[in-house]
Formats: sequence, structure tokens, C-alpha cells
Amino acid sequence: MLTKKLKRLFLISILIFIAHITEELLAGLWNVDSLTISAAKYFQSIPQAIFVVFNLTFLIFLIIIALLIKGGKWIWLVMSIVGLIFVFELEHIIKALISGGYYPGLYTSFLFPIIGFFYWKELIKNFKQNK
Repeated sequence: MLTKKLKRLFLISILIFIAHITEELLAGLWNVDSLTISAAKYFQSIPQAIFVVFNLTFLIFLIIIALLIKGGKWIWLVMSIVGLIFVFELEHIIKALISGGYYPGLYTSFLFPIIGFFYWKELIKNFKQNK
């Protein structure tokens, strides 16, 4: 079972993700992000890309819900994936350091190591208690 503290950290992370995605959107991340630019080459049009991305996101959402409904050890997998996203978001800081300037999403990305530290600390504690 997840503690109230871990649930609260997860909810706080949602607010951080909203701010982060907003910063990326306002700063035009899609114009400079190599992953986005590379992935765009596989689509013939924007509507096709939106269709594929929406449906893949929906399928991933359904798989996550199925794992959570199943319960048990699967909740730890789902919560660990969220924790890994915090680590992945360090990419913004690294790319800014490499480029020597601002990289879209940089400002809010500084919050991820902070929330990630407390999140992983609590997740590991929860996992040990529920083992």
C-alpha cells in the first residue's frame, strides 16, 4: 500500500508536470528537440501524427490502469516508471549546459531532481515496508 506521503508527492509532481509541459509548449520545444524532430519523420501529416500519438497514449494509459487494478507488485512498477521520468527530465539541464544557453523546459526541470529525491526515498521506503 502506498503511504499518504508518496501519494502527495505524486500529486505534487502532476502540478510540476503541468508547469513543465506549459514551459515546453510556450518555448517551442518541438522545434529543437532531436527526439521529436526524428519521430516526426515517420508521419506523413500532422493529423496522422496526432492520431497515432493519441492512440498510443490511450493504450499505454489502459495498460497502466490494468496493472493498477491487478495490484500487488505492479503498483511498484508503475510508480517506478514515474520516478524514472523524473530522472529523464534532467535531459533539459544537460542540453542547456551543452549548448551554453536556455533549452525549452529548463526552468521547471530544476524541480524534478528535488521532487525525484523525495519521491524515490519514499518509494523505496514503501517498497521495503510492503515486501
